[in-house]
Amino acid sequence: MKTETCAALAALNREFYASFAEDFDRTRAGWPLSFSRILPYLAPAANVLDLGCGNGRLLAFLRTQGWRGRYLGLDSSRGLLAAAQERLQAEREDVSATAFVEADLLSPNWCGAAAGFAPDAIACLAVLHHIPGRDQRVRFLAQCAALLGAGAVLVLSTWQFMGSLRLRGRVLPWQAAGFDENDLEPGDCLLSWGAGAAGKRYCATIDREELGALANEAGLVTSATFVADGHEGDLNLYGVFTSR
Repeated sequence: MKTETCAALAALNREFYASFAEDFDRTRAGWPLSFSRILPYLAPAANVLDLGCGNGRLLAFLRTQGWRGRYLGLDSSRGLLAAAQERLQAEREDVSATAFVEADLLSPNWCGAAAGFAPDAIACLAVLHHIPGRDQRVRFLAQCAALLGAGAVLVLSTWQFMGSLRLRGRVLPWQAAGFDENDLEPGDCLLSWGAGAAGKRYCATIDREELGALANEAGLVTSATFVADGHEGDLNLYGVFTSR
């Protein structure tokens, strides 16, 4: 994918999360059942790095489970980070080991925001499919791999929206956002959000085979994969990885 197209898609998604942070926060008040399935990978970690932390719901879930380690959440949406901070401040416990930091995960320099933080586990939920361009997804995963020390794990999820008849109905023609589909890669989609398709964002289709290939190219070893969430139990594909 051309650099200019990647940049334009990244800008489209930044604009979406800036414009719809409040609405998005309301739809992410609770947590999916799959959080219980990834808990065994995160609970033993003393330090958790949450990439694309949004409104901090993963941290909220971990704390309900008694986890009290060091936490760093990165996200590019100021609105969602503000919601995460509000949720955290509502707690009456010590939160000095917790930080939310604004960082653009679509930038090649995002990992600078995690400098000095040595994660035992990285959570990267619903992020990878928003990174434009296959090469950029490999780069991002390679950066995650570089942050993993011995015994550390990366837990990520990708949205399986094309498996849902309802969500397939949200796919728009690329012209609706001013893009030429010839500039896109196979599996790239434009999805609407809200009434009247007011919001538009870029999503890539990443199935189990492709996720494994991306991870392998990035220097990651696959420990486990599974699907979960949604009415049919297959709305998200999860992968658990270690570095080579």
